[in-house]
Formats: sequence, structure tokens, C-alpha cells
Amino acid sequence: MSDASAVVDQRRRPDVAHMPLTREDRAKLFRYMVMMRASEERALTLYKQGKVPGSFYDGRGQEAISVGAAFVLGPRDRTCILHRDLGAHFVRGVTPDRYMANYMGRSGGVTGGKEGNMHFGDRRLGSVGMVSMLPDMAQPAVGMALAFKMRGEPRVAMTFFGEGSTANGQWHEAMNFAGIHRLPIVFVLENNQFAYSTPNRLEFAVDPVKRAESYGFDGVKVDGNDVEAVFDAASQAVDRAREGGGPTLIECETMRMHGHGAHDDMSYVPPEMLEEWRARDPIELYAERLVSQHGFSRDEVDEIREEVRRQVDECAEKALASPMPEPDLALEGVFAEGFEALGDGEAPWSRWSANGNGRPA
Repeated sequence: MSDASAVVDQRRRPDVAHMPLTREDRAKLFRYMVMMRASEERALTLYKQGKVPGSFYDGRGQEAISVGAAFVLGPRDRTCILHRDLGAHFVRGVTPDRYMANYMGRSGGVTGGKEGNMHFGDRRLGSVGMVSMLPDMAQPAVGMALAFKMRGEPRVAMTFFGEGSTANGQWHEAMNFAGIHRLPIVFVLENNQFAYSTPNRLEFAVDPVKRAESYGFDGVKVDGNDVEAVFDAASQAVDRAREGGGPTLIECETMRMHGHGAHDDMSYVPPEMLEEWRARDPIELYAERLVSQHGFSRDEVDEIREEVRRQVDECAEKALASPMPEPDLALEGVFAEGFEALGDGEAPWSRWSANGNGRPA
């Protein structure tokens, strides 16, 4: 076993620009983050207009994490994506119209109209449908990773969760089992400072990333508002897992810029804390980097924003035009009626498109 006791702090790494990202890759990373932001803004408007039943949950300020991590994955890798990780769904192939239709309980949604929330995973794109109890999705991800190892397949599972999940015994079970069996899995921990209204200082006495040592594998801390830093850490973790090196826990430091849900006014968050993190907006930071470091013009960056806005507007209209489901749908799928393997997700990173065999170029 390699030295798994070290916690690597990559939050302020100066060399993330060396990662093997093409100009087109960087444009895609930016596009997916903007798509997540624009889609959630539009869905929130639909919620306020009374078109979304129940409440509404978004990941504003956390776009770099789900986009940067999921962008690393190959088509045959598998995911357990949670409610603040819409960018990962988009990277893997879900479109904004299906996301918005799902929130409105329309037949065009990912679940076909069975619920109006983020409790979905498109099995055709290799994603297991989520449940609200966190971190329960870590265990299906561990199960998939175990299957990959038992079959000798060079595939990886990835799961996301907030830092509040680390206080749950199910998290310990998933981490412990993955460590014992050196499974090909990447745990992406989104530390957004609050478990609902409980701040970090009251959540844990030891930073969760340091606990990776006790499970026998690497813990890595990154700036969760830097999409290329997340990509860098995820790329190394996925390669390590695929090559038999076992799990990695990646802690991404970020901030939940909206309340736990639309019903939460965030009155417990100090205003100066929000201002500090607002200045570190992941989309604006990456837009500036594209111009200052990667040869993009401001017009090119603005055009990507505008193209995405137009796409999201068109998708919103498509979602609104989607009919409500037939009542009989409620009786379908209550019990398993057969086995359907998870399909493959989209893998937009150029490393994957360079060859067609599902292995990194």
C-alpha cells in the first residue's frame, strides 16, 4: 500500500494549469457551470411562479465541484449524484429541459413525472437515482465499485455528499468497507460550511478529510470554487482507482450561497461570510482565468454565457409544454419487474474522445 496517511492540501496549488485540458475542454467546463447556474435560476423562478410543487434546492456557488469531478469520468464509470450536483448530471448527458420538467412533475422529466424534485438518476446514463437521506448513496457507489473489482474491470464509481454526512454511521461503513477492499471509488465531499444551519465548528472536531487515514487511503483537500483544481484532484483519484490503487476522499471547500432549500432564509449565516464567498464565485473566477491565462477573449466568454442562456430558455419552454403524466404511472415500477443494467454516460473530456475503447488516451 502506498503512503495513505498523508492529507494533501491542494487548495492553493499554483500549477493546476498544467492539467491536460484542451481549449475546447476548458470551454466545456465553463459551459457546464453556466448551464447549471442558469438552469437552477430558471427553475427557482418556476418555483416562485407556483409551477414547482414542494420546495426547491440548488447548488449555487458549488458549480465547480460537480462539473470538475464528473468531467474526469469515462463512459463506463458510474455515479451517485446528489441534489446540489446538477452539473454532474449535465456532464453525463441530462439536458436542462428534463431537469426542469422533473421539478414540475411533468412526463418529460427524468422520472417521467413520478416526483417533483432532484431525486433522480438517469440509469441510461450510468447514474443511480438519489435518496434524501445522506450519505446513503455512498453505499450503492461502494457496491458498484466492489462489482468492478470482482469482475476485474477498469471502471470507477464516484459519489458526492456534504460534510454533514460524515456524522452519519452509514458514511463510516462505506468508507471503512472501501478502504478494507481497496475499491475503485472516489468520494467527493462538498464542505459548504453548513449542515443545514449547523456550522462546521459544531459539526466535527476533526476535519473529515483527515479521517481518510483511519480508513487506509488518501485524503485530498482542494479549493472547491476552482474547477480546474477539482478536476486535477479528481483526475488523479480516478486514475489511481482505475489502476488498483484504491479509494480517495476529496474534500472540496466551498460555500452554499443559498439556503438549504428555497424555504430557508439563511438568517443564521453571517452576512460578511456570504460577501467573502461571493467574491470567490466559481463561474466568475473561471471566466477571468479563461481570459487571463488560456487565450479566450471576453467576447468568447460572453458568447458562451449567451448561448447557454438561450438553450436554457428553450429548454424551459419545452419543459412547460411537457404534459402531466397519466395517473396509471403511479402504479408502475413500485416493485422491480426485471433487471436493466445501467447504461453508459457521456464522457466529454477530450481524453476519452481521443480513442474509442473506453480507456484514457
